Amino acid sequence: MRFYDKNNQRLVSYTKLLASHVHGGRHGDALSLFSFIYSSDELTLDPFIFPLALKSCTALRLPRVVSSIHAHTIVANFASNPFVSSALIDAYGKSTSVVSARQLFDEVSERNAVVWNTMISLYARSGNVSSAIGLLDDMDAEPTVSSYNPIVSALVDSSSFSNAVDFCRRMQRSGVKPNFITCLALLPGCTVGGNLVKEVHGFSIRSCIDENPQLSSGLMESYCKCGCLGYARKLFDRMTLRDVVAWSSMISGYALNGEADKAMKMFERMDVAPDGIMFLAILKACSHAGLADEAMRYFGLISKNYGVEPSCDHYACLVDVLSRAGRLIEAYELIRMMPFKATVKAWGALLGACRSYGNIKLAEIAGRTLFEMEPDNGGNFVILANIYASAGMFEKAQCVRKEMRERLVKRAPGSSWLL
Repeated sequence: MRFYDKNNQRLVSYTKLLASHVHGGRHGDALSLFSFIYSSDELTLDPFIFPLALKSCTALRLPRVVSSIHAHTIVANFASNPFVSSALIDAYGKSTSVVSARQLFDEVSERNAVVWNTMISLYARSGNVSSAIGLLDDMDAEPTVSSYNPIVSALVDSSSFSNAVDFCRRMQRSGVKPNFITCLALLPGCTVGGNLVKEVHGFSIRSCIDENPQLSSGLMESYCKCGCLGYARKLFDRMTLRDVVAWSSMISGYALNGEADKAMKMFERMDVAPDGIMFLAILKACSHAGLADEAMRYFGLISKNYGVEPSCDHYACLVDVLSRAGRLIEAYELIRMMPFKATVKAWGALLGACRSYGNIKLAEIAGRTLFEMEPDNGGNFVILANIYASAGMFEKAQCVRKEMRERLVKRAPGSSWLL
């Protein structure tokens, strides 16, 4: 008995370590540990380790390992466990195909709501809404809110917002109460107008889920995208617990709508430690307002005061700020000193500014670099050719256009908002 208890404690410890590897993104370590646990003669397996290992297989896109673990579950007599089978269905659907997942789903003898929801979610995420709804209609288990939410999200993604709302009403008629995830799924379809955001907001209040921090941040972001900064700020001010996501949503909203002063004032008064997303928001606010010196100051604070490592997006945004302000040499030097290869965004910002300020030399450097990074983007050729033409260098402009034709690069066709 003591031997069993000791081994059981070891298995629990290994399972916790396995979960830590998976949740921490150390998927190679997770699969190595799973292999050790499975091959150990001293450990009695339980069904909890298999879903964890399958998550790592999905993250690393290892369909053969998924099949191998599937075989292990059969040998260990866990294949019929609903939580193991749902994890297998999810892994097959994400690493192999939805068809393979459906084949396994049809073979599962014990299907609870979790198993049904997994297959419904795979259909919804793949855009096969009709199959997802058909499976929901065929459920022989009691549907849950997780049965409906993936379909709501898929309908919104397919630009069927009205159908998504109707489906929510169907959910309520069936006796299933929508949750904050339902509202979050609806929000991407609300950006065409503030009234739609208000409807979702009002629904969340009536459903007593409006105080969820994640939903509040999502509502603020949607209000800001519609230009309804007043509603977003009122929602922010009413929040009792404001995490870094809430502050970032409001600061990003001000930046998006050209309210750089308000964005910076809010940044200065926040009472949480900023993260990389928040710094990107404040840099964008400086970019829209042409506040290069302020952007340089905030960029310096990222790692010096808060220990946040600047990413390629932070560098690209700072290049954009400097370029818009006409400080092209500084922008170019920043590109050269980056600790990693400059992105297309950074070089594109420099090239666009060279057109505004007529810097031929840097335009040539940026243009030629972009030709190699984006060989099929005709826009870069056109911009450089237009810079030459604006400077009266018509022969060089013609050479760029000729090179564009020789490379078989096509210019993006123009369009009218009427068509």
